[in-house]
Amino acid sequence: MFSRPSCSGETVTVHVRSSCLQGVGGISVGVEVDILSALPCFQVVGLPNSSVRESRERIRSAIEASNLPFPRRRITVNLAPADRPKRGTGLDLPIALGVVAAAAISGGQAAPWQHAPAALGELGLDGRVRGIPGVLPCVEAAVSVGVSTVIVPAANVHEARLVPGVSVHGVHSLSEAWAVARGSAVPGKGSVIGSRDQAISPLGPGTESFGSSPPPDLREIRGLQLGRRVLEVAAAGHHGLLLEGPPGAGKSLLARSLASILPDLSSEHALEVTRVRSAAGLLPHHHGLVVRPPMRSPHHTASTPAIVGGGNPLRPGEITLAHRGVLLLDEVPEFKPAVLESLRQPLEEGQVRVSRMREAATFPAQFHLAATANPCPCGFLGSSTQACQCLPGQRQRYRRRLSGPLLDRIELVSWIEPVSAQTLLTGAPGEASIDVRARVAEVHQMNAKRWSSRGSDGSDVSRPHHLPLDFCLPRLDRSALRELHSALGGQRRSSRSLNQLVRVSCTLADLDGADRVNTQHIQEAVILTHRLDGPEAHRTPPANSLTDRREPLEPTSQP
Repeated sequence: MFSRPSCSGETVTVHVRSSCLQGVGGISVGVEVDILSALPCFQVVGLPNSSVRESRERIRSAIEASNLPFPRRRITVNLAPADRPKRGTGLDLPIALGVVAAAAISGGQAAPWQHAPAALGELGLDGRVRGIPGVLPCVEAAVSVGVSTVIVPAANVHEARLVPGVSVHGVHSLSEAWAVARGSAVPGKGSVIGSRDQAISPLGPGTESFGSSPPPDLREIRGLQLGRRVLEVAAAGHHGLLLEGPPGAGKSLLARSLASILPDLSSEHALEVTRVRSAAGLLPHHHGLVVRPPMRSPHHTASTPAIVGGGNPLRPGEITLAHRGVLLLDEVPEFKPAVLESLRQPLEEGQVRVSRMREAATFPAQFHLAATANPCPCGFLGSSTQACQCLPGQRQRYRRRLSGPLLDRIELVSWIEPVSAQTLLTGAPGEASIDVRARVAEVHQMNAKRWSSRGSDGSDVSRPHHLPLDFCLPRLDRSALRELHSALGGQRRSSRSLNQLVRVSCTLADLDGADRVNTQHIQEAVILTHRLDGPEAHRTPPANSLTDRREPLEPTSQP
């Protein structure tokens, strides 16, 4: 789109479409380039940040290195809408195309295009087009305003192809982008052309970060049968998990294995995860869809903005990077109380709203919470191998680091007893993660069908907090209802924990292939959801429960 020169030939205005990141989404940006017959000057307006303002020098050098015309006049670039901040180096390419087009028109050439093209990409001083983060959400934003063709860096073409309804042109240089924009590019002579209908290159197994080792396989874990059972229940029912035990018992190893037994992401969920990783700059170039659930394990010194999201500009935190995957909080009592309390609302709502003075963003945050903890500061309260050295006051202060409202949002709690040396040396390997994953996937499909029969799209199945009680209660037979009333007789449970108990029992029934919940499912659910509140919980667990603990030895010395 162009504004024709006036009779005196003093003004030329060119329009190019583009997008930029905002949170984990994109916003459409209109690039307007105006050339006036005045003293040479290059200005960018429309609330650009420093990276956009610095693009002037990159654009000037790239245009001259590409042997394209650069006007020696007053150049004004407006980024519309002008009331919203613009960030990122992806606006380099559309601004450069607009400047070259304006220079060509002012030199007497015909308009290079009839419809304004859409472009994204960072420019090098030699005219090369470099890959940028957030191409997927930016292309989605461009398509939402009617763009049908988009020019992106060749490094991001696989990512851009994931968006339906758009023709993608991947370019290596500014000169190629100029040829594509004018419609004179020859396929196979530089630009990479593709669409979603073509083959998509998926990524391999999802891990904590690309290039890191994959999560451990359950086959590598000997013993710990009770912990493996809890892990499978957590994965099948999307339940939060807390593993307690002495140091070296295998808590962290089990928790890290949770991601290995989660099924592959559906196409819709895979696109969500890919969008998040693209916006965070964690998606490698030349790759497409993320098909495995992510796993994030932040250090306990992480700040609240690092976990929840924040910064300037607003960036997604660890709970968003773990969306549709696992958030592992190893040694959870060591995290700052403010960080732990900030998880309460995302655990309930499946998203987090981050508001700052100048902007606000909503980040997705539907994740499996897996936490590990020692029972006391020394770690040996309840251990059968070593005496606890902590005073009662130290134990109480340690356990108070996890507040009641946070613990009330964690469905499954289990004590992990260390494996004997004989089992480690001569025990048989455990069941492989791929076999457990198949059972978990079957339960997920079963619940999705049940939910779809109620007229829903099944999106709340992965958010057990949002499953209504009447969705689960009809599955309890009479004996199970009596057992439920009996189990609740001597316990103080909140309405949330009561719902959790019923949902966990339904998950156990699903794993057994039963449509109805029986007494055994209720009994096991009561054990799995048993709250470990203080040292007294170590003394009187059920004799054969998953939280079975031996009576701790008395301290032998004072710290």
